[in-house]
Amino acid sequence: MERNTTVASDILRIQGFDISPEFTYPVFFILLFFYSSLLFSNIGVLALIISEKSLHQPMFLLFCNLPVNDLIGNTVLLPRLMAHVISTERFMTYNQCVVQAFYSHTFGSASHMILVIMAIDRYVAICHPLKYNSIMTTRAVIGLSATAWGVSLVLVSVLMGLTVRLSRCRSVIQNAYCDNASLFKLSCEDVTINNIYGLFFTVLLFSCSMGGIAVTYFRIALICWMKKNKDLNSRALQTCASHLVLYLIMLWSGFLTIILHRFPNYPDLRKIAYILFHVVPANLNPIIYGMQTRLLRDKIIKMIRRKAVAI
Repeated sequence: MERNTTVASDILRIQGFDISPEFTYPVFFILLFFYSSLLFSNIGVLALIISEKSLHQPMFLLFCNLPVNDLIGNTVLLPRLMAHVISTERFMTYNQCVVQAFYSHTFGSASHMILVIMAIDRYVAICHPLKYNSIMTTRAVIGLSATAWGVSLVLVSVLMGLTVRLSRCRSVIQNAYCDNASLFKLSCEDVTINNIYGLFFTVLLFSCSMGGIAVTYFRIALICWMKKNKDLNSRALQTCASHLVLYLIMLWSGFLTIILHRFPNYPDLRKIAYILFHVVPANLNPIIYGMQTRLLRDKIIKMIRRKAVAI
């Protein structure tokens, strides 16, 4: 039985994955492949949108939030995870663990908020096309983006603030990475407030996310049904399909992680689900959005053709 004493050391041991020696390097190279591919695709889309003046439109500028978030969230998680896969010594300082958990939770909450503001943009474009340019100005885009990041940072700051106030009586992170639950489980103090706020955080985030998406898409569907305009319906399908696919991928990968937290008998499955929540959307976002959005798709194809001709 562990005693209720404070641990003075700031060095934490990460439990990690229990991987057989013959699978160590295959797992490492799989993670490296996913990380390299998401770096290439997200940086590529960002560079294309920034460099092409024709893409300096509210829809694409709002989309820039997604690759930035994906790059930050995965860079905080994957390099350290890859190092721990091939290393027998899996240690982190407490401060490093807090930073990783902070950015990881910010990644998750920002993903929801960014897709909500992108849904608002699609609603204005389809339901109020004549007023779109006057509503979705550069100032409005900056304001929506700042709101998405600001809400996420405030919610996560409170979440982590409630955890770092606790003393520690353990020094082993029962996970392959650092998150809020793993950190407050290091304490022998009463963590009821942490659990209550964590539940509030999750319910608020998912309610705002799912509610915002549901309302905007219901209004879009209603407008399309009432007007029965083929061009409008085609434009709605074209611009909304990619956004909805991105949201559903992110939503269900997040749900899988939360559900598996309730099954402690499957710790490795929960760890894998959490990594997939980071990796899968980050790899698919630029592909799905780029291929479903005609203007961006055309720019990507032209760029590839220019490179091919140059070679």
